Amino acid sequence: MPRSAPARPVTGQEPPRPSQEDYEALAEFRYLIRSFMAFSQDAAKAVGLTPRQHQALLAVKGSPAGRAITIGELAERLRIRHHSAVELVDRLVDAGLVRRAADPGDQRRVLLSLTAHAEDDLAELSAAHLDELSRIEPMLKRVLDRQRQMRG
Repeated sequence: MPRSAPARPVTGQEPPRPSQEDYEALAEFRYLIRSFMAFSQDAAKAVGLTPRQHQALLAVKGSPAGRAITIGELAERLRIRHHSAVELVDRLVDAGLVRRAADPGDQRRVLLSLTAHAEDDLAELSAAHLDELSRIEPMLKRVLDRQRQMRG
């Protein structure tokens, strides 16, 4: 996926340089994200999934209003190329975690859904992730609140 340049203000003026507090808040925020991601990777491996497989199952299950998604939508949600998403879905289908079905409204589109086995694994993982989020929530709030106070 191509990377975009950092946003610049439309005023043409350079943004103010970050303060030491800004750097500290960003460092703490990234540390909390990395910690959560490490937790997530370990939890996925504990139930026999790769982190990417877990992310894919969550993207399928977490689609708005629970509607089925296409491989292209999955690729976008995972920020990977379409052909990589196809290979990932192939492996998920082979593992009995995902089903492909033709879209009844447009036979050219393939929709993805989870199998009962995947639903069970994802429910277990999601409960653990929600617990972990509730554990780090106070730290995240503290970082974000500090940023709001400095900007406000």
